[in-house]
Amino acid sequence: MLNIKFSSASYADTKPHYNILDGLRGAAALMVVWYHVFEGFAFAEGMNGVEGGGLINVFNHGYMAVDFFFILSGFVIGYAYDDRWKKGELTTGGFFKRRLIRLHPMVVFGAVIGVITFLIQGGVQWDGTQVEGWKVIIALVCTMLLLPAIPGAAPEVRGNGEMYPLNGPYWSLFFEYVGNILYALCIRKLSTKKLAVLVWILGLGVAAFSLFDMSGANHIGVGWTMAGNNLWGGLLRMSFSYSAGMLICRVFRPMKMKGAFWICSLSLLVLLGVPHLGAVSGAMWLNGLYDSVCVLFLFPAILYIGACGSVSGTSERGEKVWKWLGGISYPLYMVHYPIMYLFYAGCWEDGKTFAQTWPVIIAIFIGCILLAYAVQKLYDEPIRRWLSKRLSL
Repeated sequence: MLNIKFSSASYADTKPHYNILDGLRGAAALMVVWYHVFEGFAFAEGMNGVEGGGLINVFNHGYMAVDFFFILSGFVIGYAYDDRWKKGELTTGGFFKRRLIRLHPMVVFGAVIGVITFLIQGGVQWDGTQVEGWKVIIALVCTMLLLPAIPGAAPEVRGNGEMYPLNGPYWSLFFEYVGNILYALCIRKLSTKKLAVLVWILGLGVAAFSLFDMSGANHIGVGWTMAGNNLWGGLLRMSFSYSAGMLICRVFRPMKMKGAFWICSLSLLVLLGVPHLGAVSGAMWLNGLYDSVCVLFLFPAILYIGACGSVSGTSERGEKVWKWLGGISYPLYMVHYPIMYLFYAGCWEDGKTFAQTWPVIIAIFIGCILLAYAVQKLYDEPIRRWLSKRLSL
């Protein structure tokens, strides 16, 4: 059991592991899977008039899980590396090697899963247009290298503008990489006061983007394409949350917090499950306001509470649960969406509703978890251990 008590003076030297934050990352990843399930029925209504598209309202704000991932990343990166850099134990090259080892094996694996499911689907765009083989190969190589596709260019094989058409959620990994680069080259060098100023400026930018509907859809769920305001909107989302996580790490002082995991995970479930407020009330601007409040205030508060819970003492069973959730979180995020493409195609082609497909949905949900666990144990962790040993890290 972790039951650490320490003063602020000794805090920097103790370095407890934030187990509950691992668990929250996994809980958020599970919520993303459910959001993408409901998203498919919303798309179906728009494409085929299928009844049931309103089910997206069950988990309408699941896109904001990405903002929570970014703030978690900022906290963890600052916590893991700030002190090592100050002590001269880490170089910029060493940092990038560590991040590539941590992130890129799954990028490669998810690209392979993505191309396999694309070919199973028939190798066609969403409108049924057959895609030439050489374009699929280019898309695979670009996805493995995390190079985004420009709408209408050869690698954009699905024809709906995705930066990563073989595995849509890769867009957030693209911005995660950008965040790592910005951290290594400049953000880590800022004093806490300057970092706080940066966070406030970026926060104002996020609020303006959301409140003035710069996405054109009355929400902040941008970044998945290079069209319109998505590219710089996604950069703004990542920059604020990433920097805010780093700032919280620097000013964090632990306090006892019992039940933190349940408080935080249930809060996320409620916040991400709220319907589109504009569709409910008729005042479309309310949805932008809601997104802003969640990203700017509520997610940082959830992060802080979760970090406090990690140092308050948890049971051995709890530790195992958080560790398991944290372990599957990244593989689950990286492998589930190619399977969703197949699910979407089947639903849209046959005009299926949620009521008709819920057994399949349950099977997909459980299957994605089992696949993520298998990939974690049989591929991701062994590859990362081998690379770390090979590069003496």
